[in-house]
Amino acid sequence: MGLFPRLTGLALCLAALSLAGCGHAPPQKRPPPDVGVVVIRAQPVLLTTVLPGRTDPFATADIRPQVSGILKARLFTEGAIVKQGQALYQIDPAPYQAAYDNAAAALVTDKAKADRYRALIKQNAIALQDYDDAEAAYKQALANVETARINLEYTRITAPITGIIGRSSVTVGALLTADQTTALATIQTLDPIYVDITQSTTELLNLKAAVQQGTLVNKGPADARATLTLDNGTPFPTDGRLQFSEVTVDPTTGAVTLRAIFPNPDGILLPGMFVRATIIEGVDQNAILAPQQGISRNEKGDPTALIVDGKGIARLRVLKTSRAIGDKWLVSDGLKVGDRLIVEGLQRATPDAPVHAVAASFVKSGNGS
Repeated sequence: MGLFPRLTGLALCLAALSLAGCGHAPPQKRPPPDVGVVVIRAQPVLLTTVLPGRTDPFATADIRPQVSGILKARLFTEGAIVKQGQALYQIDPAPYQAAYDNAAAALVTDKAKADRYRALIKQNAIALQDYDDAEAAYKQALANVETARINLEYTRITAPITGIIGRSSVTVGALLTADQTTALATIQTLDPIYVDITQSTTELLNLKAAVQQGTLVNKGPADARATLTLDNGTPFPTDGRLQFSEVTVDPTTGAVTLRAIFPNPDGILLPGMFVRATIIEGVDQNAILAPQQGISRNEKGDPTALIVDGKGIARLRVLKTSRAIGDKWLVSDGLKVGDRLIVEGLQRATPDAPVHAVAASFVKSGNGS
């Protein structure tokens, strides 16, 4: 009985000593987590935009007869390049040659009569009315000869422009008429070639606003270059130039049309091809680019970033970004020059909590901003 009370007292004493010892050891404070940062700087950036487009011939001419007759010959190879003035078709010239010969013969007669009456009127040997009638007949004969000559020339149908000629819609022996609506063939000039590009009015207005505010240097369409990517992803080897933009908006699409012109000496571009055009809009002299790995999205979908302030505290910023340029975002609002943007260790950083900022590893290797 005497041992049990002594053991109980000893246990209580040991417990009290243990509690007293714990009270003398304060909890250790964790150091701020390391985060990799890049310093935001302004820099000139060439701004481009990629827009859909389709190719369109530089010039197009539908070939139609200007006189009626039987087609005697086709003088070209379908799909070949024809030169301006080159003969394409020959209509039977016989009836037109006969009309010309008759008109020429009548001209000789009327001219001789007019010459004779001109001499007689000076001698007052004929009435003035007879002289006037002879002169009028002579002038009409001249006009008839000219008309017959033109019609005879029209029997030989020539190319009005230089370009590639398509298939012929008629064969030898066909009856052609001067007022027919069906074209005999079509010639298209493909070197150079147009590319019609569509741009939304929103993009156009944003571009004009940037130019007016002075944030974008743009010398105008005369200096705007363009490049092409074909439908299969192949880049077109030659640059083009922007020619003009439409002054009206298409009400069905809400877009305007830009027209660029490209050299096409090898005939790679054909009419109606779908392409993607990269238009050089201008230069933003003080662009702020943020690495994409430093940009997140909040629950609303807005881009956000964490920066380290002067006291070593992580601060959340909501940004406005306009486009991606390579592996960076072009930031129009939310970041300023000198900000330290967290790009590494974002999972360890908490808004409004202290962090230890170090240079990001890719900056140390020479790949940063």
